[in-house]
Amino acid sequence: MSPGFKKLSSGVFEPLSQVVMVAGIIALVQPWNMFLHSYGLAIILVGLVGFIVFSHIKPGPEEE
Repeated sequence: MSPGFKKLSSGVFEPLSQVVMVAGIIALVQPWNMFLHSYGLAIILVGLVGFIVFSHIKPGPEEE
């Protein structure tokens, strides 16, 4: 993997997957939209899998 992807993974994709998990929790507990409530658990699981994958891809030490 290129160093750019590793930096992008820890800087963008890992926080984005955390936001997806929080959005899934909000979708699960909101009472207005049945579609979001139905897919809330699936949204949480997608965020969780993304977080597990991207948290294991860490950038190496910075070169000067």
